[in-house]
Amino acid sequence: MNKQTREPLIHITKRGSLPWYRTLGIRAAAILLAVIFSGLITMLLTGENPLKIYVTIFNGSFGSARRVWVLLQNTAILLMVALAVTPAFRMRCWNLGGDGQILAGGLATAACMILLGDKLPGWLLIVVMLAASVVAGAVWAVIPAWFKARFNTNETLFTLMMNYIATQIVAFFIVVWEVPKGAGQIGIINQISKAGWLPQVGPSKYLLNVIIAVVFTVLMYLYLNYSKHGYEIAVVGESERTARYVGIKVDRIIVRTMLLSGALCGLAGLLLVAGTDHTLTTTITGGRGFTAVMVSWMAHFNPIVMVFTSFLLVFLSKGGSEVASGFGLSASFGDILTGIILFFIIGSEFFITYKVNFRKHAGKENGK
Repeated sequence: MNKQTREPLIHITKRGSLPWYRTLGIRAAAILLAVIFSGLITMLLTGENPLKIYVTIFNGSFGSARRVWVLLQNTAILLMVALAVTPAFRMRCWNLGGDGQILAGGLATAACMILLGDKLPGWLLIVVMLAASVVAGAVWAVIPAWFKARFNTNETLFTLMMNYIATQIVAFFIVVWEVPKGAGQIGIINQISKAGWLPQVGPSKYLLNVIIAVVFTVLMYLYLNYSKHGYEIAVVGESERTARYVGIKVDRIIVRTMLLSGALCGLAGLLLVAGTDHTLTTTITGGRGFTAVMVSWMAHFNPIVMVFTSFLLVFLSKGGSEVASGFGLSASFGDILTGIILFFIIGSEFFITYKVNFRKHAGKENGK
């Protein structure tokens, strides 16, 4: 049998580092193909013109000034959670407990607003809320971190289970604080006095959240890339054995990094409860703890790039929901469109990392 016929048709080899413009081009092409494919799918289901579908997606986020502010607010909160989990991910410690840590921070915030709203001056109440939310989120993250460092438990499963525990604790206190009794919800906290409500900055109540997210993006970038702690996180992420060899106390790094992640998630809980929603529910996180994993991974753990990946995911979510409602489709259709687009974007990473080579024709190999 001819030896050439036994060669595989396709060879997949690992690429070297690509220039930034080629990487950007591959990702841009993936987004373009995803948008085209999503439009075709929607057209087949609705019979509408694809251009009308794209306009609807755009209007879902930019159709009015309020929609723009809501887009920025949701981007800011998602970005905050992504920034929170990124140090742990860079250390290869898989913190999937973002939702639970947000709920812990939100619960601490709501407790301060309800129990201390009429007992403390406004500025002091906000300080106490800030401290309580950060500590609550940090504690919720440190528990699995301590077990990871002490007993080498699986942090993925541990942090996931902490989400469910946090959800049930919040559900319990919603019943305790529900107004009126039997309503099954807390309602707007301190609606008349507005005690504990974060102050409005500028023309929108969402601007403060955006500013805070921008500030923490810069701080996290500097922390991860130019601080001793950031260097230690990177070394532990590359190899725990190497880290221990050079004298880094890995267990301490794990606990410290998870504490930071939990504290920032707790702060996100404060922004949700005291900054925008002014109430507490078991679904207030909106699954951001899991979406933040995608944001962080797509950005390759770069806080600056996370601004764009957070914006992209929120934009897709808003646009997909607008298509679903505008054309009378199931509410889940927006998630389907988002999933399709993410599939293309994630798939593009394969072509950035690997090169596909096809078997050459025998004549070409022999120079014919």
